[in-house]
Amino acid sequence: MGVLDECCDDCRCYSCREFWWCVLCLAVLAAVALIVVLVAAFGFVRHVSVTVDDASLTRLALVGGAPAAATAFAYNLSVTLTVRNPNWAMSMANTKPLDAAYSFDGQQFDRVRLAGEGDKHPAGKTRVYRLASGSDGAPVSLGNAGVAEFGRENATGVFEVEVAVRGEVKYTARAAKCAIEAICPLSLQLAPPGQAPAAVVFQKVKCKLAKAEKGC
Repeated sequence: MGVLDECCDDCRCYSCREFWWCVLCLAVLAAVALIVVLVAAFGFVRHVSVTVDDASLTRLALVGGAPAAATAFAYNLSVTLTVRNPNWAMSMANTKPLDAAYSFDGQQFDRVRLAGEGDKHPAGKTRVYRLASGSDGAPVSLGNAGVAEFGRENATGVFEVEVAVRGEVKYTARAAKCAIEAICPLSLQLAPPGQAPAAVVFQKVKCKLAKAEKGC
């Protein structure tokens, strides 16, 4: 094996007396490099990252009368949400729709579709979703405790709204289906009457991901 060692040391085929030993040496090096690249590309999955880059609230009011178990929200909410696939070689395809649900005091009052089943997210890319939704009477089951919490936050003009992003994806060359569940707690200052939403400063929020399952 001395010839092979010599060939591998200086990597110059013309210095090797045995041509086929040199070919073998280069083939082994190429195979090792290929294995390293494949393991780095497909051996490990890096989970998505989700952030809320901007959000504004121009209306949030209770409608439907007195404190009760069931009431409704009149609201206008805009959210800029980003989802990044950090894997440089693996794209991901939705095996379930990707949705964003809005909640107040633990009670959901709306859900928005981000991407449908079968939608593909390329490797290494970030997708930006600009969502604008509103209603004059979105049903929400607050109960007396929720109504009291709304009154407390309404007095400050700052509302705690949660955005929950949920879906399921499959990565290139991977058999497992991986759930996506990210919770984004937002503190939203209601824009004063007559004031543009842009005048209210929003701090970017990094959403908390649920622990990934094995293989994801």
